[in-house]
Amino acid sequence: MQNPYKRPLFLASAEGAKTVSGDAYAVLEAPFSSVSSAFSSPNRWCDVLILHLNTKYCRASADTSPSKMAVSIGKKTPQTLKEAFPLEFAYRVDAASPDYLAVQLNAEHGPLSTSNYRIALESVSLPDGKTFMHLRYSYSYGLAGRLAMQTYLSTLGRGKVGFTQIGQGDKAAHVGGMRGTVERNTMRYYLAIEAYLASLGQPPEQQPSARMQYWFDATEGYSRQLHEVDRKDYLSMKKEEYQRQQTLPAPR
Repeated sequence: MQNPYKRPLFLASAEGAKTVSGDAYAVLEAPFSSVSSAFSSPNRWCDVLILHLNTKYCRASADTSPSKMAVSIGKKTPQTLKEAFPLEFAYRVDAASPDYLAVQLNAEHGPLSTSNYRIALESVSLPDGKTFMHLRYSYSYGLAGRLAMQTYLSTLGRGKVGFTQIGQGDKAAHVGGMRGTVERNTMRYYLAIEAYLASLGQPPEQQPSARMQYWFDATEGYSRQLHEVDRKDYLSMKKEEYQRQQTLPAPR
């Protein structure tokens, strides 16, 4: 595949006065029936979200309307649930037909004055057993959120970049700042979707481990942007978090 991602994928981002968003457009090597079956269920979304380094826990509750998802986010290293920040996502299917699916995950409140977290997925059936997908990840932030992000970008996040190239010639560089951050996380969520779909060919008991290994290897393909921990530490942390997700009720 002759593009910077070495896969049928295009990534874009935008930053407003109080919002930031990332968009991934991709052709998935999976039939629409598999994509629709997977992502029309909030439980399957939890299996996807837990692959992200910052997701510490996810549990869906289908006995409410709309369905709710209790998600805890935190550091890129092991944490107790008390140390992580809880978000409540409302899960909604906006449209579902034999060749089109649109779903949204919305959380109104986040840490450090962030709000309006949105994960939206649209998918369309393509010929030859493939699926076109558009994934959008976005959120809003207030003064505290902006200051916290500026502090992070000037310390632990110094030198971190996204995927979009800006400038030309000697001045060419990858985008940084808030756009770089949202691009990195949009890519992590996209690769989690790819990992989930790739694992479906394995026996059910082997799928969680297969997803974790696929996700880590895929992110290492973009180590300039996405490398944070080594393989052993990631797999150990995620296996413990996945087990916790299966056994512990949602934190209150």
